[in-house]
Amino acid sequence: MVNYPHKLSSKSSKTSLPQTKNFANRGMTFEKMINATNEYYLTHSLAVIHKKPTPVQIVRVDYPQRSRAKIVEAYFRQASTTDYSGVYEGFYIDFEAKETKQKHAIPMKNFHPHQIRHMEQVLEQKGICFVLLHFSSYQETYLLPALDLIRFFIIRIWGKSQCRLTISKNSVM
Repeated sequence: MVNYPHKLSSKSSKTSLPQTKNFANRGMTFEKMINATNEYYLTHSLAVIHKKPTPVQIVRVDYPQRSRAKIVEAYFRQASTTDYSGVYEGFYIDFEAKETKQKHAIPMKNFHPHQIRHMEQVLEQKGICFVLLHFSSYQETYLLPALDLIRFFIIRIWGKSQCRLTISKNSVM
């Protein structure tokens, strides 16, 4: 399990209203924790790590007020690779962050072939690459080395299409 030097809690408040599935802010609390951790690393000269911006092409903007712009239409220019990149002790570092409410597994459908290929390329260049897996049910975060994810992804391609990456406390650093 990875412990972060931040003060943010990832516990969410519950409401009594019926909930519909909305994935718009999925992982935002976890992302805030990672960003706070990266700010700590930067402030204490431990590492320089930043969230990668999503490559978006803005098509149409409305200006309801002179000082406010509202993006009305946009599309992704290209598939995004991983969530974060930077430098740690002279090494390139690159990682993806995934959050789930499931108790013991991350569905492999949450990883895309272009992300796996990007991780392979980072490892080929001797970079540090991994995935942070956050299990919100337990408020626990694990580090999964990219090489292990890549191996599991290859097994998925060759075999079962509905594979799930199962995590146990003994199987992950």
